[in-house]
Amino acid sequence: MVSSAATPAGLPAVVFSQPPVAPLAPVPAAPATPLLPGLSPLLLDKAKAALDVHTRNRGIAARDTIGIVDFAAASREARFHLVDLLNGQVSSHLVAHGRGSDPAHSGFLERFSNTPGSEASSSGAYSTGEYYHGKYGLSMKVRGLDWSNNNAESRAIVIHNAWYAEPDMIAQHGKLGRSEGCFAFSRASQWEVMRRLAGGRMIYADKVA
Repeated sequence: MVSSAATPAGLPAVVFSQPPVAPLAPVPAAPATPLLPGLSPLLLDKAKAALDVHTRNRGIAARDTIGIVDFAAASREARFHLVDLLNGQVSSHLVAHGRGSDPAHSGFLERFSNTPGSEASSSGAYSTGEYYHGKYGLSMKVRGLDWSNNNAESRAIVIHNAWYAEPDMIAQHGKLGRSEGCFAFSRASQWEVMRRLAGGRMIYADKVA
């Protein structure tokens, strides 16, 4: 039994001495949005904010997968990103922009327009609509949900395939051809995009620094 009169001097020093504690390393702040391969975090944040708004407004029917178009990238780059929001996986595809957005055919989108007859691409959120057979075969309608693209239906902006959006255009010319404002893909990409975004899912198009 240890007497209440015992003093630290009578006990082994190891009982009272503690090993030095290293200072905790600072923990970096987590990004607001997890980084996804090939996708601008700012553009992803804007797309997710638009998804929240248009889901509340009942403009979007499903939130599992979205399409994000990064029009800051050149047409030679795979800039249409299919994002699975459930597992974070991204697949990216070539997509053409409108000739009115790139009058000099530089391969870069210079401006957006929602004006009928502009043949330009429009920014903003879209919901996918029904399939139909048109000039380019099986295609898919889209509906503009924002003031910046609410003429999409009257302008006949759709998802279709086109010869000028095939990958061999890049090998020959270093860029894709231009649409009349539609989301024009290679045949293989078009089928994948339509399959995964059918049923009122969202496409978000923008150009951010």
